[in-house]
Amino acid sequence: MRVGIIDYGSGNIRSVFKSFEKASLLLDKNIQIVIIDNVEELKKADKVVLPGVGAFADCMQGLNNINGLVELLNKMVIEDSKAFMGICVGMQLLANFSKEYGYTEGLSWIDGEVTSIVKVEEEMKVPHMGWNSVEFDQKHSLFRRIKQDEDFYFVHSYKFNVQNNKFVLAKTHYGGDIAAVVLKDNIMGTQFHPEKSQDAGIQFIKNFLEWAP
Repeated sequence: MRVGIIDYGSGNIRSVFKSFEKASLLLDKNIQIVIIDNVEELKKADKVVLPGVGAFADCMQGLNNINGLVELLNKMVIEDSKAFMGICVGMQLLANFSKEYGYTEGLSWIDGEVTSIVKVEEEMKVPHMGWNSVEFDQKHSLFRRIKQDEDFYFVHSYKFNVQNNKFVLAKTHYGGDIAAVVLKDNIMGTQFHPEKSQDAGIQFIKNFLEWAP
């Protein structure tokens, strides 16, 4: 199995790669983790990972700057149903649009919008940065061997407001409920950073590598 991590200039690629490589070694399977920055390499991937660090508009522009990448992603993920994982802004890009620094259209794979986290009390800090517990649907294989309310690592000032709550697999609470994991068929995204979430993060990545949507 070939897992492609898309490098489109958003940063944090090496950390994501190392975590996926570590998780893959825990499985008794032939798994190849590769960093991809062009459509020809992406075509060879069986599963696709889209990290994301920084502003929504910059990340979307980074995708558009690679000729044919968005079109191929739409074909592989929407038409061919390849397993997909977006991380942080990589998850937010699944939305219809973001209101971060204006209006920017996203991939529109899961209906909803990206808006800023609202401070509900004076001592609440934005960005939301650090460890926070995650409440999830325990029946799903993506959370196999992960305990309820496990802590994962977050760094974000914006959140994905999913239009249909049935596509929210897990949530965290920070000034209100925030989608921590979204899931629609073969498309999955995490607001937290599994590559920064130590053992629980590695287990989550391992579960994704075994996931057969």
